Amino acid sequence: MADSQCDDKKCPVHGPLSLRGAKLTGRVISAKAKKTAIVEIDYTRYIYKYERYLRKRSRIPAYNPDCISAKEGDTVNIGETRRLSKTKSFAVTGIVKQ
Repeated sequence: MADSQCDDKKCPVHGPLSLRGAKLTGRVISAKAKKTAIVEIDYTRYIYKYERYLRKRSRIPAYNPDCISAKEGDTVNIGETRRLSKTKSFAVTGIVKQ
């Protein structure tokens, strides 16, 4: 939280953007694009036929406001929002671990 005065209308913490739906925790693997972070979520899925678990991962593009500015390697919380662009429907709400 570098900046307490945030005028961003797409910021879920300081702006009017509401969060609804899924709330996930993942690791930022890319923060190269402007105000965008690619968050990787690791999870397991049970396969009934083989009675074992399958490790899977999902990469979610999330809006990364300037007041949070998560960097690569950070563990972050993201929340589902309205559609912000063609690919972004999640926004970074906070950094868990740097």
